[in-house]
Amino acid sequence: MMDRIQEAIRDSLQAKTRLLSAPHLLEKTAQAAVQCAAVFQNKGKVLFCGNGGSAADAQHLAAEFSGRFYFDRPPLYAEALHVNTSFVTAVGNDYGYEHIYSRMVEAAGREGDILFAMSTSGNSPNIIRAAVAAREAKMMVIGMTGEEGGQLKAHSDVLLNVPSSDTPRIQECHMLLGHIICELVEKELFG
Repeated sequence: MMDRIQEAIRDSLQAKTRLLSAPHLLEKTAQAAVQCAAVFQNKGKVLFCGNGGSAADAQHLAAEFSGRFYFDRPPLYAEALHVNTSFVTAVGNDYGYEHIYSRMVEAAGREGDILFAMSTSGNSPNIIRAAVAAREAKMMVIGMTGEEGGQLKAHSDVLLNVPSSDTPRIQECHMLLGHIICELVEKELFG
């Protein structure tokens, strides 16, 4: 048991070390932060979507923006698209699960807003549809995936494809990058 614990920690460190050694991903992370700050300065919003653990991460990151991160400051308009269970279950029932996020992007997304589309594989049909809907609405799409990027790569303006193919390690890196983006945005907007 102790061996597996140590191995998991080493795997996590290795994924983060690979991330640290990928200057293009660090530049894309900075680009995502700059874009988010600009959207918030223009009174826009940042929307998030993901499935399973990525849905939890989406909700977590939205809360960092709309609540606070390091210090008290005015709230920023960020929302995870799955938090209205009545909407999700109604759309899933009436239109199909693959439409749960695209339908909400159509309702809430506006030109100039940002959608964080989180999918470790990059191939989740409901995430792909959300990204397509966001781009049709002239929103920026920031894709967060694993190493290959999957189909989401073609629908992302900024792709944060962390260098791993292991779902838990990908999600850990997504949260790390998300927290860094939140910190940079908060610092840019509020000093």
